[in-house]
Amino acid sequence: MHFFNRKNKEKNMSEETKEPIENEKEMESQNPINSGSESDPEIQIAALQKQIEEQKDKFLRLYADFDNYKKRTVKERSELIQTAGKDIMTAMLPVSDDMDRAIKFINESENLTIIKEGLNLVYAKFKNTLEQNGLKSFVAIGETFDVEKHEAITEIPAPNDEMKGKVIDEVEKGYLLNNKLIRYAKVVVGK
Repeated sequence: MHFFNRKNKEKNMSEETKEPIENEKEMESQNPINSGSESDPEIQIAALQKQIEEQKDKFLRLYADFDNYKKRTVKERSELIQTAGKDIMTAMLPVSDDMDRAIKFINESENLTIIKEGLNLVYAKFKNTLEQNGLKSFVAIGETFDVEKHEAITEIPAPNDEMKGKVIDEVEKGYLLNNKLIRYAKVVVGK
C-alpha cells in the first residue's frame, strides 16, 4: 500500500518543482477520464483499462514479493529451530566423553574412593557447563511457598510455627534459564 501512496503523491506533484499541485484543474487534467475528448467514451474506457492493468500488475508483483518473504522467513525459522540446541550440545560433548571414561573405569576398578572422586568431578563439570549456558537451580527449602516458583506435592505439619507456609523439603529442584523459570520446584509445604 505504501508503494501506491507514494506513486499517487508523485503523480500529484508538478514536474518542474516537485511541489504539490494546488490547482484542481491541473489535477483534473492528469486524470485519464478528463484527458482526451469528453465526447469519446472509448478513449476514456481504454485509458481506464490501461490504468487497471498497471495497478493489477503492481498488485501481483507486490503479492509475489510478500509470498516469497513468507516462504523465506518460514525456512529461516525452521533452520533456527533445528540448530537452536547446537551450542548446548557442543558444550555437553566433553561431559559425555568424561562419563564414557568414568563408566569404563568403574567396570575395571574396585577402588570405590577413586570412583566416587571421578563421578564427583564429572558431575561438577556437568553442573558448570549448564551454568555457563544460563541454567541455574534455585534454593526452595526454608522459603515461603510461592506459586510462581513452587509446586506443592503435599503438606505436612510444620515442626514449628516459623515453618508454617514455608517449604520444608524439596523433592525436585526448580530451574531458571537466563533468569526465566523453566521448571517449578516440587516441594513439601508446612501447614
